[in-house]
Amino acid sequence: MSHVKNIQASLGELPVLVMTDAVSIRYASGFHIDDGAAVIAKDKAWVITDSRYVEAATAAIRDMEVLCTSRGHGVDAILGEIFAQNGFEKAGAMPDRLTHAQWQWLEKAVGVPLVENRTILFQLRASKDQDEVDSIIAAQRIAERAFDDILGIIRPGMTENEITAELVYRMYKYGGQGNSFDPIVVTGAKSSMPHGVPGDNVVRDGDFITMDFGTLRDGYCSDMTRTVAVGHVTDEMRKIYDIVLAAQLAGIEAAAPGVPGKDIDAAARKVITDAGYGEYFGHGFGHGVGLEIHENPGANGDAPLPEGAVISAEPGIYLPGRFGVRIEDMLWLHEGRAVDLTNAPKQLIIL
Repeated sequence: MSHVKNIQASLGELPVLVMTDAVSIRYASGFHIDDGAAVIAKDKAWVITDSRYVEAATAAIRDMEVLCTSRGHGVDAILGEIFAQNGFEKAGAMPDRLTHAQWQWLEKAVGVPLVENRTILFQLRASKDQDEVDSIIAAQRIAERAFDDILGIIRPGMTENEITAELVYRMYKYGGQGNSFDPIVVTGAKSSMPHGVPGDNVVRDGDFITMDFGTLRDGYCSDMTRTVAVGHVTDEMRKIYDIVLAAQLAGIEAAAPGVPGKDIDAAARKVITDAGYGEYFGHGFGHGVGLEIHENPGANGDAPLPEGAVISAEPGIYLPGRFGVRIEDMLWLHEGRAVDLTNAPKQLIIL
């Protein structure tokens, strides 16, 4: 899905915007290119790629002229030609997407001063259009289908790595196009680690298993976490689970376009703090989700969240060395409310 026309309409006083990172190029063109560039001016746009991608790019990309590098005539040479032929006197670029060396290289290639511009793509990408949301939902439905399968597979004696492999296989099987991030599958005491790494730890009766995973569709990420129990739970485990669920529901209730992220976080955090577990909830309530698993808007800060934002909703309680619980959905902030994009059940599941 191309966003060229939206970028062009947002250029304002800036004559042209140039980008070289794969995510920004994909956002602009709708096509993934590992190594290339995109140039967007008010009335024309170009994408530069190489022979590995040029046939597919030419077939897929609309609203942009596709240019191909060759031996001895690389991205820098083509950028220089575009700028010389069109008389651009300056160009916007995103410093957060370039190292210092890359910035210097790009400025030399275009032959004009680069002007720092974070705003255009920051604002556009923070608000998802319907096509973007549809891709996120499609990715989420694939992940949920894999989750449904895995509930019938998990048993005592399995390792975290085995569960992870089953999840990943099923997400690909049902149409996923890659992992949104390295899956987190942790059992027993390791579930107290929010970003624990799957290993050879074995599932045992009475364990919590936390699974945080997602897949891609059309480049867009899904993200969900469910904590399930094996065999049985203690009263304390059930209590912690219920507190986390109540916190998530409070945060979802508070979420809406125009509400600062910190207020959403505070609504969820109050539930956990009032229950006496505030010190065990160390991370924020959520983060933006889109072409990247963590992207703008920041979902815990002072700024009001924009219409169309997609954010995660993922409070947790983590008791070091014992167990942890996290429940995560994705929310679309749309038409005055938070639309929960996640269909997976949230009640405590005991396998």
